[in-house]
Amino acid sequence: MGHVKPFEQEKLVVGIMYTGDDYYRIALNEISDLFGKIDSQSEEYSFSDFSNYYDKEMRGTVMKRFVSLEKLVDPSLLPEIKTRTNKIEEVNSQKELRNINIDPCLLGHGKFVMATTKNASFRIPLSKGIYADISLVYARNRWTDFFWTYPDVKSEMIKDYLSHVRDIYLEQRKTLNNVFGAL
Repeated sequence: MGHVKPFEQEKLVVGIMYTGDDYYRIALNEISDLFGKIDSQSEEYSFSDFSNYYDKEMRGTVMKRFVSLEKLVDPSLLPEIKTRTNKIEEVNSQKELRNINIDPCLLGHGKFVMATTKNASFRIPLSKGIYADISLVYARNRWTDFFWTYPDVKSEMIKDYLSHVRDIYLEQRKTLNNVFGAL
C-alpha cells in the first residue's frame, strides 16, 4: 500500500505574453513582488510566429518570454498562483482586451505543467476552476511533447531553456537534500 507524503517542491516557471516592453516590465515586477526573485529568463520571441490566437485580443504581434523563480513551491498551490496571475492580467487590461497574458507553470524532475482555465480532455481539474496541462515530459535526457502541447513550447528553443531551468532546479533540490540530510 502506498503512503501519503508531502509533494516535492517544484520550480515555478511563468510564461509572459505582451505587446510592448512596458507591459513585460509591469508583469515581471508584479510577478516578482508576488512570488520572489527571478533567477532566469528565456530569450524574447514572437509568439505570433507560432500562433495568431492572441493577436486580435492583444492588438498586435504578441511577444513572449518564460521566467523562472528562485523559490521552489508546493505544487498544490498552482491554482492559487494562477488565480493571482489572472488578477495581474485583469488589472492591466482595457475592457475585454488584454495587454498581458500570464501562464504559471511547474517544472519538476520529469514534467512541465501549465495552469489554465480552459478545460479539455487531456487536462486535469485541480481546484478553483484551474486545470493542469501536462505539456512536456522529461525522459531519456530529452523533453517529449504531445499533440496538445502549444507550438512554442514544442520548439527546441523553449525545450533548451527548460532544460537549463531543470538544471537549476536539480541543483536546488540537491542543496535542499544536503541541508536536510545534515540535520
